[in-house]
Amino acid sequence: MIGGRAGALLPRRADYAGLRGSWRGDLLSGLSVGVVALPLALGFGVTSGAGAEAGIVTAIIAGLVAAVLGGSHVQVSGPTGAMVVVLAPILAREGAGALALVTVMAGVLVIAAGVAGLGRLVGLIPWPVIEGFTLGIAVIILLQQVPAAVGSTEGAHGAKALPAALTALVHLDGAAAWRSLALVALVVAVMVAWPRVTRAVPGTIIAIVAATLATVALGWSVPTIGALPAGLPAPALPAWDLDALQRLAMPAVAIAALAAIESLLSARVAASYADVGGYDADRELVGQGLASIASGIFGGMPATGAIARTAVNVRSGGRTRLAAAAHAIVLLAVVLVASTLVERIPLAALAGVLMVTAVTMVRPALVRAVMRASRQDAVLFVLTAVVTVSVDLIYAIALGVAAAALFALRTVALAAGVHREELPRDAALGDERIALLRLDGALFFGAADRVLERVGRVHGVEVVILRMSQIRMLDSTGAQILGEMVTALERRGVTVLVKGVQRRHLPLLQHTGALDALADTDHLVDDLDEAVAKARAVVAAAYDGSSRSTA
Repeated sequence: MIGGRAGALLPRRADYAGLRGSWRGDLLSGLSVGVVALPLALGFGVTSGAGAEAGIVTAIIAGLVAAVLGGSHVQVSGPTGAMVVVLAPILAREGAGALALVTVMAGVLVIAAGVAGLGRLVGLIPWPVIEGFTLGIAVIILLQQVPAAVGSTEGAHGAKALPAALTALVHLDGAAAWRSLALVALVVAVMVAWPRVTRAVPGTIIAIVAATLATVALGWSVPTIGALPAGLPAPALPAWDLDALQRLAMPAVAIAALAAIESLLSARVAASYADVGGYDADRELVGQGLASIASGIFGGMPATGAIARTAVNVRSGGRTRLAAAAHAIVLLAVVLVASTLVERIPLAALAGVLMVTAVTMVRPALVRAVMRASRQDAVLFVLTAVVTVSVDLIYAIALGVAAAALFALRTVALAAGVHREELPRDAALGDERIALLRLDGALFFGAADRVLERVGRVHGVEVVILRMSQIRMLDSTGAQILGEMVTALERRGVTVLVKGVQRRHLPLLQHTGALDALADTDHLVDDLDEAVAKARAVVAAAYDGSSRSTA
């Protein structure tokens, strides 16, 4: 028996607890997902620059490994549009020969993240950042299809999607373009109209078949997928040397970060679709890392959880890991039996499928909701989307999270306040010379200076009572500023009483010396009535001293 941390990351019999009752539904769901995944795997492989073969190998190998070893019962893994966005410029710069090594390197990093227990960190990504990230990916996928959609090889697989699309349009060949555009239009029309006829057979397959038959019947010469192997490539460890490892280190980090984020987001979404059980975030990372390593060894691409295919799995009745495994077996059968048919699919047809996929990734209702939520959420959404398209996907997520953190700090800082209150009980002579100040919210580096400024505005009093029982958060900067507050007031001849310090804050105040500025140790009190009584005594003593000096 393997127990403890290692055992929690490994497959177990409980993974298939409901298999007896769901195996028929799982097999049918696997068939449905396999049919949906075929054109997507081919299209993403072509768009990335790795080739259609790499796309389908990834769907088969990574899909099977992640199904068995991952942390979700219904997650379907394989090549995705988001991964293409990151991988395409890497392959354009480093060449297709770097694919296997960078894929394996990224897989190792994802496994390390899972073993280190970093799976739950994805929960720190704010909702507007996720939606902006999704919109940016959709725009890039759409732009990446422009060269194939116009029958051009100019700009294909370029480092940036927008320049690649513009380059293809600048070098447009009218004779080739109209045929490709006609095929794209046919695919889009079929995919939009087919669900009104029946949902039993996915519209993507019907559209691909229709476009392929049209090119054959009309005798059109258009770019096609090309020859595919009649089986899986032989496994082989990638060639490497120190220079290659150093050169691919940062690309591997970017791929690993995306693989982890997208896989965990997909697993989280899947868990909310239906009663399919939760997911183990760290085990999911380990499973996805192993899936990428296996994919790289067989010549495939880095793998992630695929939200769209996972959703199809759940909605088709998949409830155990058998469904995702069956989807991989269906794709393997296609490679073994129908590779000669698949290689005749026009690239323009795949471009049409991915264009529709990109459009359906963006849900207008969610875009409206995030834009209306608040000004800060709208800024995060737009910022993440723009940076995703114009700079880099990983930078976009990092910048979005950083901006969200700054907005959150600003909100917390604004919640910190200083309020002057009336003294309790009956008024007494000299109460106008006592200021009772309640400190609210968080006294931390983001708000401390503002609180210091507001307390410094208090004039015409001889005693200040600082009520600290309502402070929810205190850091070392806040404690230091409190000490400066007390020192500044005491220098002006104002006696300071500190009331209601919470026990959890007391050690910090003592360690920073914030309370050393008090004129007397008795000026740190727990009870408000006691603080008011001491304040009135100080004022009364001042009156007595003033009266004697006058006499």
